Amino acid sequence: MSTAVGRADKTLLGRWFWTIDRPLLALVLVLIGIGLIAVAAASPAAAHRYSGGSVKLDDMYYFKRQLFWILLGVPLMLGVSMLTVPWAKRLSLIGTLVFIVGLAAVPFFGVEANGAVRWLALGGFQLQPSEFLKPLFAVTSAWLLASRFDDGDVPALSVSCGLLVLVVAMLVMQPDIGQSALFVVVWLVQAVLAGMSFAILGIVIAAGVAALVVAYLFVPHVTSRIDRFLTGDGDTYQIDKALDGFRAGGLFGAGPGEGQNKFSLPEPHTDYIFSVIGEEFGAIACAAIAILFLAMIVRVLLQLLEEEDPFVFLGAAGLITQIGGQAMINIGVNLNLLPSKGMTLPFISHGGSSFLALSMGMGLLLALTRRNRFLKSSPYVPRGRTA
Repeated sequence: MSTAVGRADKTLLGRWFWTIDRPLLALVLVLIGIGLIAVAAASPAAAHRYSGGSVKLDDMYYFKRQLFWILLGVPLMLGVSMLTVPWAKRLSLIGTLVFIVGLAAVPFFGVEANGAVRWLALGGFQLQPSEFLKPLFAVTSAWLLASRFDDGDVPALSVSCGLLVLVVAMLVMQPDIGQSALFVVVWLVQAVLAGMSFAILGIVIAAGVAALVVAYLFVPHVTSRIDRFLTGDGDTYQIDKALDGFRAGGLFGAGPGEGQNKFSLPEPHTDYIFSVIGEEFGAIACAAIAILFLAMIVRVLLQLLEEEDPFVFLGAAGLITQIGGQAMINIGVNLNLLPSKGMTLPFISHGGSSFLALSMGMGLLLALTRRNRFLKSSPYVPRGRTA
């Protein structure tokens, strides 16, 4: 008897296989594979950087850790992608509450790293609540905003905006301006798609600009980074080394393991891994990675053209905005197109909380974009799905 998964297979695995967006899943798996190669290239430099005194890290220490996170993250992504839309919504609502509590606990019980307190220590691991909150917030915000399509009297915009303000306020306390900006962008995209008026949009943008000005004037951390970006004065060591990596790599790169600039590059395995890729594999490889992220975004947008369920539409739009926006920020920082910001390159940078959270977010995106009449108990029946 054949064990192949056929279209007539009504098991959970069979329905999942034939309803999942396989091109989108393939793009993600390719990025994860590229990330494993990139972390292997950056691992010796990172190990040397963090070795000292009695601590001597193996050259492949961070590669082995990344392999461990992949072995956890990929099953998590696939497991979440099997959820029905109602269960994806429930997971996100519960998770949002849990990680908001975790975010509130950071100032009191958090551990410091690189001058910021953003992590909670749990059983020998460090967990960053804001990373997990990003995809969960996107889905929860979509649920709140979509409720206005069922009842126009529901203050969906006000409630979702209140949730955003709460999250951003706690992030600013850490301080984490970059993550705050990403939350705001995700919410703005969803709110505009949900029908927010241009007048309110203008007010929100004006408030955001005012907040940035206040942060620049009164938060030294923000002032320093913006000044370095605009004038090039002060300590520009990080971005100088990142740009040196791209120059050394040229079009085709120095070759796997042959890069030398990475040994003087801060955070070569996380924030500046794109520069390591540029040095060892060249500008063409960097362009290919950017195209892969663009292909993901376009793929999801094409899926949403036929979507009529407001919740699914807003949730998927928010999730791809978060993933694509994070990629753009990381690449922009590496190329000195944006002020320096510690943010990982999705599915490529080394990371525990970051990789697991991104895997969960992609799982939610894959769950929302599945094509299956059994997935939803909703009055909305999108075009292209069987009622």
